Amino acid sequence: MRHAVVTAGSKGLGKKVTEQLLQKGCSVTVNFRSDLSRVNELKEEWKEYADRLQFVQGDVTQKEDIKNIFTQAMKRFGRIDYLINNAGPYISERKKLVDYTDKEWYEMIEGNLSSVYHFLKLVIPVMRKQKFGRIITYGFHEAEHAPGWVYRSAYGAAKVGLVSLTKTVALEEAEHGITVNMVSPGDIVGEMKELSIAETRDIADSNTPIGRPGSGEDIARVIDFLCDEDSDMITGSVISIAGGVDVVNKFRQYHHSEN
Repeated sequence: MRHAVVTAGSKGLGKKVTEQLLQKGCSVTVNFRSDLSRVNELKEEWKEYADRLQFVQGDVTQKEDIKNIFTQAMKRFGRIDYLINNAGPYISERKKLVDYTDKEWYEMIEGNLSSVYHFLKLVIPVMRKQKFGRIITYGFHEAEHAPGWVYRSAYGAAKVGLVSLTKTVALEEAEHGITVNMVSPGDIVGEMKELSIAETRDIADSNTPIGRPGSGEDIARVIDFLCDEDSDMITGSVISIAGGVDVVNKFRQYHHSEN
């Protein structure tokens, strides 16, 4: 049985990814940061999968927490086939680089880039022994082109760095049967993150060229496909799942201060 580790897998996009992998027949270690009541709800919702599901608390900005997530996954299931780096802190407030605190900057870098580094260091040796592994990172639309993203300097810098890391490790580990790919969700917000595709088809969205909002299932389906054994020809790829929306430029405006 394949085993997956999904960071931040109890809410939002991560919940739909976890659900998809459970339905696929995998066992899953779900990392969550702090919401125990949510975990208890999911234990009830997913009780049919209880024998192949575990929850591990931890903050991916903390190296020791990452080590514990890895240790608990190996202790119970003895293998890691899929590493889904779904967690990634984000600052909703729109502000320029000079207005960031050091703490905010480092949280963005540690949570979106360094966390993947620490996971890779732990997981790749396991996958090499298995001669099989599927690693998924998350970016944003056109991150591979290193665009400027107004008010998102720290997050953008971390994710653009993650593109290069994704492509590099894909090349380094290809000989071991390990693929590494990035998915780039579009402007999927709020409750849409946990909806199915069928549920979003009834919701009109004039801001999306395809006419409906994106859903968590849109992301989960692509990740499921990339994790398949026969998807080994796809590695080092950045796949946008945005419905045609240019996320970076969607709200780009320039306000010049008057002196």
